[in-house]
Amino acid sequence: MALQHFDADTFESGVEKSKGLVLVDFWAQWCGPCKMLAPIIEELASDYDGKAVVGKVDIDEQQGLASKYGIMSIPTLVLFKDGQEVNRLVGFLPKQKIAQMIENV
Repeated sequence: MALQHFDADTFESGVEKSKGLVLVDFWAQWCGPCKMLAPIIEELASDYDGKAVVGKVDIDEQQGLASKYGIMSIPTLVLFKDGQEVNRLVGFLPKQKIAQMIENV
């Protein structure tokens, strides 16, 4: 499954009511580290196809979701399992570190 883009209408069904793992990248267009992380997120979406859903939320367009999940700085990666937050990473990180977080759940 390709990288998904969540918004207020799709977040509940795609993340909060989803079974299994969902990694959400909270980002913004103007964020340099977010742009550096984008190709890694796309690779992870491909790598974990069938094992986990990988998606993005633009915090400028979805301020309600950013507020609901207490996103203070970006990029913030939030890992959900069966709709519940199980882990969170903040800032630009290497692919291995993010993959390790997914594998450890």
